[in-house]
Amino acid sequence: MTGLFAFLAIIIVTAVIFSLRLSRRSGCIAFAGAWLLAGLCSDFFVHPLALLALLLVLAVIIVDSLRIRFVSSPAMVALKKMMPPMSSTEREALDAGTTWWEKDLFSGHPDWSKFEKIALSTLSESEQAFLDNETAELCAMLDEWQIHHHDKDLSPEVWQFIKDNGFLGLIIPKEYGGLEFTPYAQSRVVSKIASRSAVAAVSVMVPNSLGPGELLMKYGTAEQKDFWLARLAKGEELPCFGLTGPEAGSDAGAIPDTGVVCEQEFKGEKVLGVKLNFSKRWITLAPIATVVGLAFRLSDPDGLIGDEIERGISCALVPADLAGMEIGRRHYPGSAFMNGPITGVDVFIPMSMLIGGQAYIGQGWMMLVECLGAGRGISLPALSTAGGEMSYLLVGAFARIRRQFGIPVGKFEGVQEASAEIAGGAYMLEAYRALVTRALADGAPSVLTAMAKYHATENMRVLVNHSMDILGGRAIQMGPRNFMALLYQTVPIAITVEGANILTRSMIIFGQGAMRCHPYLADELEALSDESDGAVERFDGLLSNHLAHTAGVFSRGFLLGLTAGKFTKLACGNSELSTRWYPKIDRYSAVFAATADFALLLLGGDLKRRELLSARLGDIHSQLVIACAILKFHDHQAPSEANTLHAEFALKRSFSDLNKALLGFYRNMPQRWMGRVLQTVFFPWGVPNFEVSDNDIRGLGEMIMKPNSVRSMFAEAVYMSADDQDAQGRIHCAFQLLTEIDKDYNQFLEYEHRGRLPGETMAEKLQLGVSQGLFSEEQAARLAEYDERRYDCLLTDAFDAQLNNVDVRPVRPKSLER
Repeated sequence: MTGLFAFLAIIIVTAVIFSLRLSRRSGCIAFAGAWLLAGLCSDFFVHPLALLALLLVLAVIIVDSLRIRFVSSPAMVALKKMMPPMSSTEREALDAGTTWWEKDLFSGHPDWSKFEKIALSTLSESEQAFLDNETAELCAMLDEWQIHHHDKDLSPEVWQFIKDNGFLGLIIPKEYGGLEFTPYAQSRVVSKIASRSAVAAVSVMVPNSLGPGELLMKYGTAEQKDFWLARLAKGEELPCFGLTGPEAGSDAGAIPDTGVVCEQEFKGEKVLGVKLNFSKRWITLAPIATVVGLAFRLSDPDGLIGDEIERGISCALVPADLAGMEIGRRHYPGSAFMNGPITGVDVFIPMSMLIGGQAYIGQGWMMLVECLGAGRGISLPALSTAGGEMSYLLVGAFARIRRQFGIPVGKFEGVQEASAEIAGGAYMLEAYRALVTRALADGAPSVLTAMAKYHATENMRVLVNHSMDILGGRAIQMGPRNFMALLYQTVPIAITVEGANILTRSMIIFGQGAMRCHPYLADELEALSDESDGAVERFDGLLSNHLAHTAGVFSRGFLLGLTAGKFTKLACGNSELSTRWYPKIDRYSAVFAATADFALLLLGGDLKRRELLSARLGDIHSQLVIACAILKFHDHQAPSEANTLHAEFALKRSFSDLNKALLGFYRNMPQRWMGRVLQTVFFPWGVPNFEVSDNDIRGLGEMIMKPNSVRSMFAEAVYMSADDQDAQGRIHCAFQLLTEIDKDYNQFLEYEHRGRLPGETMAEKLQLGVSQGLFSEEQAARLAEYDERRYDCLLTDAFDAQLNNVDVRPVRPKSLER
């Protein structure tokens, strides 16, 4: 028995040594000391063969020449055979962009003092004023039904307002006439517009995300910036960007479009330039664009600019009126925003139209990957956040206004199961927006923005579907009164663009995450292709550190699992919620890092093809980031019961999804025994349960129907019309009135239920109540006003037989009056 205890003690001591990240020499000394002490309890540890094995292992660890000969060199040979070659586009994608807090989480040992110092972005006075004035005025001009079903475009007045007021220059520096807003402010502007009209939001967001403006700002020559940026900021030029084509969608690196270096006459002079042939589709704003950003493969068969023939992907800025350009046709993506194909046959451009000039030839893929961050991290999450918040505000209000079986439908627990998801999901989206835009203010984190795009749009899909379920026929029947159906129609668009969600989840998030966020992997792969002298020594250093890292996070996950994370205290956050939840993130970070390393070790390059496993690892990493976002956002808000209830629900959902992905990964590892071992090591007392309870569901299901601090925060972030004849405004106004007369209305319902107000109509009942002294004349008038608003909220549009003209006829026949 003492021998068993000694063996367990050695395991724990070893785990502590690795967890503390002791130096190689210090760790070996500590381990040897523990081994010899264990010999006092069991002769096994001091047996000559055991001591010899100990000395050999320690010698290999400490002596560089031995380690290189017996470990690193054989490993290098084996790994070269296992790992697939990296394509040039993969290498460019990995070199592009930056990393942020997601790298700390991947490390398995996050620096929480670093995270504590991160302050979420706030709006400047000018940014807030733009939201309150220009953005609100734009929203008031928009009628999505008219845009979508009649005009099939924004009105000329709206387009002019957008151009005149700087909406196309949100990201452009002030020196060029732009607004130079922060990523957070850009997101807030797009989100507020999206709460009113997805068509208008898309029209504004595209010039401010992946497009000529951002590419020019980062890579353009001084002449290009001076010429184009002021025109773009003022709306004198309307840009689009041509990337995808019939044979290159999500695999944009495989674009077949070509540019050939040649000399040709341009504006009366013979100049060096590029002849372009291309076919692009699904290009937003293409039908009305005056200038096209274009990605293509450049070649120089005549050696006019150098010895290389194939020069790689490059980008150019092409005026839409050049000879050979065909532009103006429209696709119909189910929404009325401008989207269409562009083709070009023998379109000649001078070298001055290459973005960045000849210095950036062949660097187009790097440029594009870095600039994708705005679309992935700002624009699409902004659309999603607006969708979640409008679902919260309008569905929560409708669930209280609409009554069935004598109570609001929002009080049925089946409905609350969906409405609580809307509440928690909307809170998560706002929190996620706050963290990701803060990251974008520091750089261009490609992995984090890929996570944001995928999880924001997928969560919008879930919340909008729940909304449609709760609203039922009120949301299904199309018409100018419908406040949800057009949002529902735009969901697949957001899912598809800026990298299809299936590909983003299964290949990009963990594929790029492992390479960009792992402390050693990318350097090791580079060392494997190094044929120079000293390559083995370099690889040995990286491999040694990698193995120590793996042992460290494995040990940390084991120790935190052994104590169930009960004794972990982190100097992060300022609330009781933070005290409870940050240690959980810390623990799962170590588990994730160790699991990812074992996956890479056991599967090697095959993990790239095991997309189901890669997707689950990406989900784990993403949920850790989301949980951090929720806690950071919660602590950033004024303390309130609503803030904490929403945050805790969202955290439980995040960790529940995390557990599902982690356990799914363990169950489906090709080496099933390893999955069972890892689960047992990291969760010796069982996997924690983070499922939301029925009480959680009931709590948020009730709260979404009432005024609360989270509802107020969402209302501030969107545009809510005060017009009671507007699709959204009619629900909003009725809900506002109900909250004001809530006590009187409940009293009226109680009197009605007891039979104290006999009568056929609402008017008769109220008149009787006044005569009996149950209500004052003023109270009765307010109740009558609400009843009219309530009934009006329930109506859906009807049309003539040809579905052309609305004929809703909202007046109630007397027989249907309450």
